[in-house]
Formats: sequence, structure tokens, C-alpha cells
Amino acid sequence: MGRSSSPEWGFSTRALHVGQGPDPATGAVVQPIHMATTFAQQGVGKHQGFEYSRTGNPTRNALEECLAALEDAKHCLAFSSGLGAETTLMLLLNPGDHVVYMEDVYGGTFRLFDKVLKR
Repeated sequence: MGRSSSPEWGFSTRALHVGQGPDPATGAVVQPIHMATTFAQQGVGKHQGFEYSRTGNPTRNALEECLAALEDAKHCLAFSSGLGAETTLMLLLNPGDHVVYMEDVYGGTFRLFDKVLKR
């Protein structure tokens, strides 16, 4: 259901339109919130774009597409929890890498970086 941005679109236009577009199944012009947790599959391991909401769904895809366009990025990842985002970040780090975080970061995250990983 996504819609790509045009180079001449400004920030507000991208925010309103990228990731939006008429739903081919329903005709909805605004991305609906997909509440399904599982999706139909053609067979074992043969999904039709989505398997399980935790790994992706049409609503999250629209959000990621829109945020990527707003940031002029190729890709964007949205997570269902801060812990998911934090874990992904930490798995991408190598020894000696640095992480910049805000002064008021979640207390558990601060302690993890300051007490556990600061070696």
C-alpha cells in the first residue's frame, strides 16, 4: 500500500503521503492498523510477504517507509519495544565502538552501558 516520495516533495508532504496509498483490497486511503498476529502462508516457510507480526506487518512497513523518506534514508527499522531496538544496536557493535545516548536515557539502559558494558 506504500507510496514512494518524489524528489520535489517537502517534509510535510512526505510525512502525509509516503507509506500511504489506496489499499488494493479495501480501497482505504489511509494505512489501516493491522492487528493480525499471523498471516496466511502458501506452505511451510512460504509466506506471502508477512509471517508473524513480530517480524513485520503492513502497518509497520508503512511507518518504516515514511520515516526513511523523512530522514532521506534508504531504510528504517521500527521496533515494538525499546529492548528490541537496544538489543539490535548492541549486536551491531564491535569492541571499541562508542554509543552516544541522551542524559535521560532509560535507567536500565544507563546501567547496562555504565556498569556492565563499560569494560
